[in-house]
Amino acid sequence: LKWFYCLYSFFFLNWQVAIIAPNVPALYEAHFGIPMSGAVVNTINIRLNASTIAFLLGHSQSTIVIVDQEFFNLAEDALRIMKEKSQSNFKPPLVIVIADESCNPETLKYALGQGAIEYEKFLESGDPDFAWKPPQDEWQSIALGYTSGTTASPKGVVLHHRGAYLMALSNPIIWEMNEGAVYLWTLPMFHCNGWCFPWTLAAVCGINICLRQVTAKGIYSAIAKYRVTHFCAAPVVLNSIVNASPEDTILPLPHVVRVMTAGAAPPPSVLSGMSQKGFRVTHTYGLSETYGPSTVCAWKPEWDSLPPETQARLNARQGVRYVGLECLDVISTQTGQPVPADGKTIGEIVFRGNIVMKGYLKNPKANEETFANGWFHSGDLGVKNPDGYIEIKDRSKDIIISGGENISSVEVENSLYLHPAVMEASVVARADERWGESPCAFVTLKPGVDKSDEQRLAEDIMKFCRSKMPAYWVPKSVIFGPLPKTATGKIQKHVLRAKAKELGPVRMSKL
Repeated sequence: LKWFYCLYSFFFLNWQVAIIAPNVPALYEAHFGIPMSGAVVNTINIRLNASTIAFLLGHSQSTIVIVDQEFFNLAEDALRIMKEKSQSNFKPPLVIVIADESCNPETLKYALGQGAIEYEKFLESGDPDFAWKPPQDEWQSIALGYTSGTTASPKGVVLHHRGAYLMALSNPIIWEMNEGAVYLWTLPMFHCNGWCFPWTLAAVCGINICLRQVTAKGIYSAIAKYRVTHFCAAPVVLNSIVNASPEDTILPLPHVVRVMTAGAAPPPSVLSGMSQKGFRVTHTYGLSETYGPSTVCAWKPEWDSLPPETQARLNARQGVRYVGLECLDVISTQTGQPVPADGKTIGEIVFRGNIVMKGYLKNPKANEETFANGWFHSGDLGVKNPDGYIEIKDRSKDIIISGGENISSVEVENSLYLHPAVMEASVVARADERWGESPCAFVTLKPGVDKSDEQRLAEDIMKFCRSKMPAYWVPKSVIFGPLPKTATGKIQKHVLRAKAKELGPVRMSKL
């Protein structure tokens, strides 16, 4: 890729370069060419709407936009919105379009007609003898990514070269990723730079298998065809693998496939299902602000002899710090002091070290709050177990307070996943006339489940929950349907909270 690096070094020094693309080779290449030019790579979520992308391009002041041809119309709409808002002050960015033979050729023809430069043609204009130079300061920015998660207001996370370097080398150590690993791109590279795995794979001379669209069938097929050894995925993708129809699966697996999961707390039932199918799952946890996974539920040899259900429950914990992370703790939200390692006392999970972001772009207020008292505050509430492994209990805004008692939505969800009819579940607070708040469960049923009598199904699920948890934890309402998700598979709880609000309060019984 030397000629590619040279090209970017010539054109893009100290510029923000946005790229709107699914997992295609050009997006992988961009993770090298853009930073090696001294510029900052800004990967944008392809599932965002045009108005949001317009905001991100304007906020980041991206001067160049590289866009996959499938999403050219989306980028064009975003640029049109930017022009309308800025009126006469709009300076259009240079637009480069990535051609793909699997897409409609008319889209590419249209893009070129609008003045976009075709990606490969653009590369040919570079100087193959240009000598790139490493950054003069490892604190220099390498990437900008906007949070999507489960919140409604994106913030620009600025990452530095030092953190990317440390995370890229921590990944293979944590995951036993050897030279020549065959990695399947199921995790979007636009999400937190693919958890820094583009740089990891270069370090271990790995093979990249790109999936333009992620399906259970595509994953099983790639494993069989390309002998995939590793892939990363959010729990929602693992759930689709576990519940894939027989015609979409290729089992038994030809070899052990290592899977890293993060992005949300994985239900133990999903971890158990993956294990039964021959996948070896490593559970990690982190945030965009910590370069992706920065803690790992390191497997202990003594767990091998435990029952599968116990193994899955232990593996669902968020674990211990990554080798590249200096400090990890759970602190009291009142005193700021570390909570005892008793597995009961809830506090906020905090981080400190070189794999923590530089800060949020143009957002001093958020930076002041996030880095209060010298820690990066995750906003996640958890406990510290006697063995030192941390365990998330909830996001601070997702804790349900019912009759003055705290209810962990995560633990209610884990119980719901054990019900034989439940495919996906998410629990939020709903107003309750008697208790103030009570759990409201949003549930997606498995294929083949009779959905004709939802009232009966809801009662059966609530009865099941009563056998698994304290009575006040049991959802007072169950709503069926698909769950809203981000492009990385995170369930958008803010959307569900809005729906729960529309439902109104659970009425007090007149009996």
